[in-house]
Amino acid sequence: MKDKLSMRVAALLTIGMLAFAVTACGSDDDEGGGSQSGGSTQEQATDAKVGVILPDAASSARWETADRKFLGEAFEAAGVEYDIQNANGDKAKFATIADQMLNSGATVLLIVNLDSPSAAAVINKANQQGVPVIDYDRLTLGGGAAYYVSFDNVAVGTAIGEGLVKCMQENGDDSGPVALLNGSPTDNNATLFKQGYEKAITDAGYEIAADQSVPDWDNTKAGTIFEQMFTKAKGNFVGVAAANDGLGGAVASVLAREGATKDIPTTGQDATDEGLQRVLLGTQCMTVYKAIKKEADAAAELAIALAKGDTAAADQQASGSVEDTETGEQVKSVLLEPQAIFPENVKDVIADGFTTADKICTSAELKKACEENGITG
Repeated sequence: MKDKLSMRVAALLTIGMLAFAVTACGSDDDEGGGSQSGGSTQEQATDAKVGVILPDAASSARWETADRKFLGEAFEAAGVEYDIQNANGDKAKFATIADQMLNSGATVLLIVNLDSPSAAAVINKANQQGVPVIDYDRLTLGGGAAYYVSFDNVAVGTAIGEGLVKCMQENGDDSGPVALLNGSPTDNNATLFKQGYEKAITDAGYEIAADQSVPDWDNTKAGTIFEQMFTKAKGNFVGVAAANDGLGGAVASVLAREGATKDIPTTGQDATDEGLQRVLLGTQCMTVYKAIKKEADAAAELAIALAKGDTAAADQQASGSVEDTETGEQVKSVLLEPQAIFPENVKDVIADGFTTADKICTSAELKKACEENGITG
């Protein structure tokens, strides 16, 4: 009997020890699960997905020819899943694309807004789902995006204004009436560009004689608007500050019809192939090169960090800030510096890999201008 009791006690002790061991193992599993809920690097990398919404293909060629390409290359190099779509100037489509991306598991959105109200609605919906949003190139006023990646847009405008002043002075005009052809009134960047070039022009002693914005950066509308400005002023301008190469091209067409190309210099921005060609031929005095690969790479790096849940890395990268003038809040930002482009440094844009000599030097006249300005290829 005693032996049986001893055996029973031993058995109970053994069962107790096993139960304790199982409980201990379960405790380890719980701790492991807790740490994994934040996501291991491998798990986060697998789940990371970036949704990119570009604005259109009409306001500037850059969105499809440069930004899509460079962003895609950066995401592929990082092994991160991505989806890049273009809203084609349609705010309803912009919202639909955003919904599709959020529903398909995007862990971060990178957007170029069409205007602040429509983009703010998208950002609000993403924030409600815990998905951070990066404003790319254009700040969404009142939107509440977590980060902003762009160029110093006042500096872009200053480069346009100072470039125009240089060209007007080389034309022998140290003062006189200047026309401003601004970008879309719904684009905060256009406001910042104008702030920069208007100050540079007036500080140099020129008078702003005409000042109009172009809805949606529409180049066709720009031609009509500038033609009306030109007719009303009877062509009495010594220069035209056009906010990008598309608008600059519209101005150049009107000036060519009026036989005033050499008398009235105009400007641009984005260093498009057409803009660079006009700069080389003297039908546009300058453009502004924004190294879009650097902008896209910076945005992709930020998006990848956020998609993987690494906000510390994102905060470290976004060391600058800009004010949301609607809310008064500072938005963490990555801001890059632009470069003014004249005939003599068009070659810098080509050397940077943004375009090629074959795309620029396409006619006998352009080949001659390319050769004169050190462009080979």
